[in-house]
Amino acid sequence: MQVSDRLRQRFTKLHRVVGRVYVVGAMIVAPPGTYIQWFEERMGASRSFTIAAAVDAPLLMLTTGIAFAFIRQGKVQQHRQWMTRSFAVALVFLEVRVILGLTGWERLGMAATETVVWTCVAFSVVVGDIALQIQELLRMHPASARVRSVSA
Repeated sequence: MQVSDRLRQRFTKLHRVVGRVYVVGAMIVAPPGTYIQWFEERMGASRSFTIAAAVDAPLLMLTTGIAFAFIRQGKVQQHRQWMTRSFAVALVFLEVRVILGLTGWERLGMAATETVVWTCVAFSVVVGDIALQIQELLRMHPASARVRSVSA
């Protein structure tokens, strides 16, 4: 719903409502997530996971806040770019579980899990930017094909 041009244009009001829920959710859930991870240390979780959560939470809040500020200014393109980054950061929690689950690396011990967590955190914004670049290439590609056919 949030990333589909067609659905977003057809259901603009729903897009705004869901977007606001996402922004509020990101701002409210990120700090307690770090606290919960810190609390997990008492049950044997690594301090590295707490630090990863302490890096990911403000990153989520920052990317989401910047995206919200841009849409409030009417800068739709910048808003879309920062929301893509925000989604990439938000997906870190899911990515870690999928990677560990599909590969079976969780059975390799805490060091392997920490490596996956930190890799996902480190590359989250980069992956978002790669998605943006791919979108841009896909938008430009049909236009360049039309230019070539017209000139021929």
